[in-house]
Amino acid sequence: MELSRYQPSVEEPDRKLSIFIVDNQPLYRQAVRQALDGDVAVVGESSLRADVWSTIEELVPDIALVDVGLPFFSGFSVARQVARRCPKVAVVMISASPDDDQLFQAIKSGAVAFLSKDVSADELAGTLRRVGQGQYPINDSLLNRPNTAEKILRLFHSLSLMGNDVNALVTPLSPRETEVLKHIAEGYSNKRIAFTLGVTEQTIKNYIASIMRKLNANDRTHAVVLAMRRGWLDIGDISDGLENMAVSHRD
Repeated sequence: MELSRYQPSVEEPDRKLSIFIVDNQPLYRQAVRQALDGDVAVVGESSLRADVWSTIEELVPDIALVDVGLPFFSGFSVARQVARRCPKVAVVMISASPDDDQLFQAIKSGAVAFLSKDVSADELAGTLRRVGQGQYPINDSLLNRPNTAEKILRLFHSLSLMGNDVNALVTPLSPRETEVLKHIAEGYSNKRIAFTLGVTEQTIKNYIASIMRKLNANDRTHAVVLAMRRGWLDIGDISDGLENMAVSHRD
């Protein structure tokens, strides 16, 4: 199985967006590297290995560009592993023959964007830049595929009627992320959360970035509301500082 790592350039004064490419075709990985040359820093590449998440976790790129992995769709498993184990890394999925079912699986796997391999170099670079800015281009893909949107709504409805856990549709928060979100709901600032948990403020910012991505939230308040709707936060467990959240939701 193929795996390569690249040393990031130290000549650029401004840090480039970094990506890791996961695809079984060496020629396609090479084409992506050449297409993105000058726009982003490719820090490594690999075939679709089950343990590739460990290398991604070590390198911590901004984005993992992951192929769907036809015909066995192993890329979705890789995407889920990266989303769960490497929360600071955004997953962008690509497919040679994208369809509604693959988009649906990409959403369930925690991907933030879903692209066809037919995209131009400019379109690919543009999508990666949007992801690097914290956007979720996969929402645009969903709006352009009303059948998939309807399918997701039907699944949510059926799970609700059956009493099943709708959390299966999204990447769950880790226990520490839930703890951080609880403190956010109590009106704590990043600095106070860091002090309470005995970690650095940057670590808290990383947790919050992961929470926002997993919940597809617009801001801290929105994240708390979404978590409460999904039953991840119990308002009874949150102290009287809840009303202060709106004041301190941006540090």
